[in-house]
Amino acid sequence: MEISPLAGKLLPPSLLIDISKLVCAYYEISPEVGVEEQRVQFGTSGHRGSSLHASFNEAHILAISQAICDYRREKGISGPLFLGKDTHALSEPAFATALEVLTANEVEVRIDPDLGYTPTPVISHAILTHNREGRGQADGIVITPSHNPPTDGGFKYNPPHGGPADSQVTRTIEQRANAILSGNRSEVRRLPYERALHSAHVRRHDYLRSYVDDLASVIDCAAIRSSGLRIGIDPLGGAGVHYWKPIADRYELNVTILNENVDATFRFLTVDWDGRIRMDCSSPYAMAGLIDRARQFDIAFGCDTDHDRHGIVAPSCGLLNPNHFLAVAASYLFGGARPEWKPEAALGKTVVSSSILDRVAQAAKRPLFEVPVGFKWFVEGLLSRTLGFAGEESAGATLLRKDGSPWTTDKDGMVLGLLAAEITARGGRDPGVFYQEITGKLGNPFYERIDAPASQEQKKRLLSLSPEEIAMPTLAGDPVTAILNRAPSGGEIGGIKVITANGWFAARPSGTEEVYKLYAESFRNVLHLRQIQEEARSMLAKIFAR
Repeated sequence: MEISPLAGKLLPPSLLIDISKLVCAYYEISPEVGVEEQRVQFGTSGHRGSSLHASFNEAHILAISQAICDYRREKGISGPLFLGKDTHALSEPAFATALEVLTANEVEVRIDPDLGYTPTPVISHAILTHNREGRGQADGIVITPSHNPPTDGGFKYNPPHGGPADSQVTRTIEQRANAILSGNRSEVRRLPYERALHSAHVRRHDYLRSYVDDLASVIDCAAIRSSGLRIGIDPLGGAGVHYWKPIADRYELNVTILNENVDATFRFLTVDWDGRIRMDCSSPYAMAGLIDRARQFDIAFGCDTDHDRHGIVAPSCGLLNPNHFLAVAASYLFGGARPEWKPEAALGKTVVSSSILDRVAQAAKRPLFEVPVGFKWFVEGLLSRTLGFAGEESAGATLLRKDGSPWTTDKDGMVLGLLAAEITARGGRDPGVFYQEITGKLGNPFYERIDAPASQEQKKRLLSLSPEEIAMPTLAGDPVTAILNRAPSGGEIGGIKVITANGWFAARPSGTEEVYKLYAESFRNVLHLRQIQEEARSMLAKIFAR
């Protein structure tokens, strides 16, 4: 992976995106459904693309919105739909398009009172809150491409369970939307925007107050307040930018908000490893501004554009690897911080998350719930309260309320940031120190993800691999104990995972780029990690050559 000379620096103005060109392309370019890249395609986090590449345009949003309306009718979902958007340039026109279709289909839509931005976890919280009160089944749409570059747009559907839609639901919506794009566009019902905005089907919902007032049910805000912790927060120009001051005021927290700018070019952010602006709060390059000021605070954190991911910055170590903070959070929560949770409430992780979480669960005498990549796999467990804490290696996680009931069934970067503050306040040490204590007892993992080139055919081959095809009796000198193409708790991995007592690797094809993702971990040292990676690449190269 070649690091750009611009990484960690501000982008020169000449390289910033042209917002007017991007928005014009949204309205003016129509996708060709015969081109696969221009069809509606739902991945693990909804449909994403760019108007400049004809993969996220008005036609897509019209079709997807109508498909969601059709799905709601088919399933008898008659409650309100909570609609939110982030600060990407394409989110604003997509919001308008969606509202035009939803209101024409007589869906009751709940929107921010000031047409402002709404983080993903706030939508999930609103859905669960409404449905818990027994006033009909609500669902939601979040318009966001998460941490993707400023050129991108995204559109995600959350059913009445409040979390990301599962594959069966997204497949139904995707197929219906593509059928509309293929020639039935007259089936889309639509009102002009001004009529839609002022129609009887639109109601203003105070997302901010409802979420902020409820935070004390999931976080020990009193402990943070009484500690006097100096907290630094960088919203990275995202959807939670106007949430942090009300949170600080409501709970009397000593917070410094480093950046309250909203600019769809994101010109105020340092660029990622490849020279592109990417609002990735797990990247040391994107988070360089906050990392440089880490020692000014007792704890600091940032969130990605829709605020469903967290990046924790501690004075002892700088930016924590996402796996490291997941281990800290799990160890703290299951170590007595949540006594009202069920004793059998499990720790949820994805198959490509660090195995330090396996050891944390074992030490805490908690079940481990290991699933494929995608937060949708955690939804049922969170709703049933059989999962206490669930997280994935890409810095997304959520937890139950203090009383053991569901908080969100989607990732919540804001709550995880505040949890880092709670851990520091109650433990008297920052999460970086806490992590060193954990590894001192349970072992020190060396973890890395790298991307390797792969053609479409090779990616398909990787998807279809079975354990029987992997001829690897040993890996980096250790006997192989398991070869998986299904997660231990169920579901296809979408690739392969090979495990030994001292390490493992997993390989999965990218859904958007011509690469495969190789995850690897060693509980010995970096040299052992490199040996695991080399043997994994060699094995895959032989399979691709067949």
